[in-house]
Amino acid sequence: MGLSCAWYLQEHGVEVTVLDESGVAAGASWGNGGYLTPALAVPLPEPALLREGLRGLLRTDAPVSIGRQLSLSTLAFLARFTSRATTQRWRRGMAALTPLCLDALAAFDELERGGVEATTHQGPITFGFETERELESLEHELRGVRQAGQEVSLSRLPSRVAPMSDRLAFAARMSGQRYLDPGVYAHQLACSVLRRGGRLEVGRRARARSVDVESGGVRVETWMDRTYTADAVVLATGVALPALARRYGVRMPMQAGRGYSFSVSTTEPLQGPLYLQGVRGALTPLDNGRVRVAGSMEIAGHDAPPDPTRIDAIVRTLRPYVDGVDWDDIQDRWVGSRPLTTDGLPLIGRTRASGVYVAGGHGMWGLTLGPVTGKLLASQVVTGDTPEALQPFNPLRAG
Repeated sequence: MGLSCAWYLQEHGVEVTVLDESGVAAGASWGNGGYLTPALAVPLPEPALLREGLRGLLRTDAPVSIGRQLSLSTLAFLARFTSRATTQRWRRGMAALTPLCLDALAAFDELERGGVEATTHQGPITFGFETERELESLEHELRGVRQAGQEVSLSRLPSRVAPMSDRLAFAARMSGQRYLDPGVYAHQLACSVLRRGGRLEVGRRARARSVDVESGGVRVETWMDRTYTADAVVLATGVALPALARRYGVRMPMQAGRGYSFSVSTTEPLQGPLYLQGVRGALTPLDNGRVRVAGSMEIAGHDAPPDPTRIDAIVRTLRPYVDGVDWDDIQDRWVGSRPLTTDGLPLIGRTRASGVYVAGGHGMWGLTLGPVTGKLLASQVVTGDTPEALQPFNPLRAG
């Protein structure tokens, strides 16, 4: 998110400095499934997911589960999130997201034409289903996506395809979507920002402690007592965003929906992304020839230690459904905190302080919507005008 904002600000001739405490793509950007699927970028609070979450609760092998230790703030978030899981609210949220979704892939094309030396890969995305009911559930959701204005093509296949096991009785393919190796892509995006004259500060010296608005600009103080001054600041710190943005009127609660992933080897190359609808498991070919396996939504504190049983649970769950995977060759274990908001919509735009902007809360769709968010927010920073597509994501809205 931050690198996309920086890149598009450079398109307007702005000098940019990126402060990144943990390094490029060290957070939720690195280990996610790598799907670029605007057709699936839907509001997370919706009745079906709510029912799924209530069934799973404390089961570590459930697609949606809750961490072992819950704070009062997490409980309050879940109560608000649950109250918004209605069909009517989902439709309003989908209508708000659709303009971003329609331009999402075009923004990746602009990055690559502008010199980002990485590529996105064309789909299709293949889906596997154990029951026809699972397939019908996806078709039902996509009808809502079409009603909101996106063209979505999902075609049933006559039979399952490799590497699906015989446990999966139904299959479908969605065209018009893409995928990438997220770590590689984020690294190349950072390299492009640097080649175009940007600065990148990494490590403890770049960990922001405070953001203060002064006459004529904004001052950022870090925990290493370094000071950075600028005309404007974009806070794109993921689930930690409220810590810096709250004093500027951003009151929307944010919660970590932690995802786990790892990579495996396969006997045959995976030809494209595979998603197992019933168990919410994603497999994606990486640029190094391995396959990333991602799954699980764990509601927990973003600074809680990783739970190693979650990866074991993903392996146990997916093993019966996929053939040709060496489940003993697990590398690149990862956990990342996806920033969730109570209404399932991101926070994008100016705060109540002139010169302080935010970009975050995209949930599971930060990769897909990152470049288009950066493009629109850069325009707002430079011109002072809020693009129409960003109006539903006012960061000052109530949580």
